[in-house]
Amino acid sequence: MPAKKLIAANWKMNGSRALIETVSQQLTTLNSEVDVLICPPATLLAYFPVSGHYSLGAQDISEHAEGAYTGELSGGLIKEAGASFVLAGHSERRQYHAESDQLICAKIQQAVTAGLTPVLCIGETLAERQQENTEQVIAKQLAAVYASHPELLAKSVIAYEPVWAIGTGESASPEQAQETHAFIRRQLAEYDSKAAVNVRILYGGSVNAANCQALFTQADIDGALVGGASLKPAEFMQICQSAKD
Repeated sequence: MPAKKLIAANWKMNGSRALIETVSQQLTTLNSEVDVLICPPATLLAYFPVSGHYSLGAQDISEHAEGAYTGELSGGLIKEAGASFVLAGHSERRQYHAESDQLICAKIQQAVTAGLTPVLCIGETLAERQQENTEQVIAKQLAAVYASHPELLAKSVIAYEPVWAIGTGESASPEQAQETHAFIRRQLAEYDSKAAVNVRILYGGSVNAANCQALFTQADIDGALVGGASLKPAEFMQICQSAKD
């Protein structure tokens, strides 16, 4: 298993320079036992002070390297803004922007080419879980990226985020999350046995200070992708502290 857990904050379309100041100052009190990633809106990336206490990520990336694509951000532009990670395939992008598995694969390829670490987000809807199709959905989402491009696997982070738990206040139980994370790791092993050991698999879906500790004790959960709670500096710090305890 990876040596250190990774706690990633997805600010979504929220944040401010004041929040940056508060969060960046608080994170200086963390030691090196946990890795922290902040993914703010792209317009805020350049306002973060350079720090060894956290990394920065973008929330999306273009499938194009450059060109006449108004409003898009290439991997090169994201990296120049100070980011070293990028989210790809978040459920909100899949839902609201109709992003396909094929498009997400292209975005991950662009991220790796630019020297960024992609965080591939996967997960099932409530209907898919109720139909007991969780594993089939996840296997399909993973295969879209790795079946034809297994070399991308070792350069990625996986974030399992059950769609029914995102922003709803409902979280998968630690046992449910562990069962799915273990399945993901088995799937990864089919593409690259070494990467399956080293790739970090995060849980995302209404993670907060109250439920994170139980999640982090599970064998195959290597950290968290935190949404709403990441906008509350004190609570986010609690989550980070729990990851290293």
